[in-house]
Amino acid sequence: MIKWMKYRYIYFLISGLVIGSGIFGLIKWGLKIGVDFTGGAVLEYKINRDISTESLTKEIEKTNVVVVSAQKAQSDYTFKLSPISQDQRSAIKTTLEKYTGTTIEELSFQNVGPAVGPELVKKTVYALIISASAILLWIAIQFKSFKFGISAVLAMFHDSLVVIGTYALFDHFFGAEVDFLFITALLTILSFSVHDTIIVYDRIRESRKGFTGTLTELANKAVSETMVRSLNNTFTEIFMLTALVLLGGTTIKWFAVALLVGMTSGAYSSPFVAVPILVTWDELEKKIKAKGSLLKFLKLSK
Repeated sequence: MIKWMKYRYIYFLISGLVIGSGIFGLIKWGLKIGVDFTGGAVLEYKINRDISTESLTKEIEKTNVVVVSAQKAQSDYTFKLSPISQDQRSAIKTTLEKYTGTTIEELSFQNVGPAVGPELVKKTVYALIISASAILLWIAIQFKSFKFGISAVLAMFHDSLVVIGTYALFDHFFGAEVDFLFITALLTILSFSVHDTIIVYDRIRESRKGFTGTLTELANKAVSETMVRSLNNTFTEIFMLTALVLLGGTTIKWFAVALLVGMTSGAYSSPFVAVPILVTWDELEKKIKAKGSLLKFLKLSK
């Protein structure tokens, strides 16, 4: 049987490096907020020339319009902008036609208000807090220990930090932005993370019957027995989401990317974050109790 828990500090180091990189990106570059939160304009053009979105963005910004994001799909270019007037709309098209040297066809234009307001964001945060508390209590009751519940919730937040931090890097280097679909992906990931963790925990609970070894040995056994199932499940999801990233088009591209990162992180965190936290907590608890018993014995011996 593989001694998975022997390397738990390496797992913690890997998680720390990934989360640390994401936090660095958040602090240095922040997150680009989409028009779902801020409101703005969406312009879509058909340009029969292969031109980079970066150069077109620079031309649009010469008209004193802020470009939130620019995406390209073959000859279709979609620009998400700050709110613009009809005069600015005409000026943008004229500027781009002059720059490209060709006639540009405007496919669509719309000014949109923020679909996700501050009140909805606040309610989402409250819902997350209530959900995390409910998950903690339910797992603690089912497994008769708060250690299981808290470890599962910590692994859940681990996945959230991985996705948010990674998205900050994607934002800076590839132009991703936080929109309503990103929030949907984040909530989906949290559900998946807890589900996978409970499967490993349930195997620990079942294996306890008649098992005389330590929790570390029990955890090694449970992870070994569930690893093949977890890998098969994860690879199935990765193949599907990779196809969506490559072939799904610009509308759902970053939604699929967020899910891909989150599902991968969730598959990793269940055996290599949630279970190691549980084992480490159990060992520390035993050491503290042993130290307390020793001090009590020394006091009585005096």
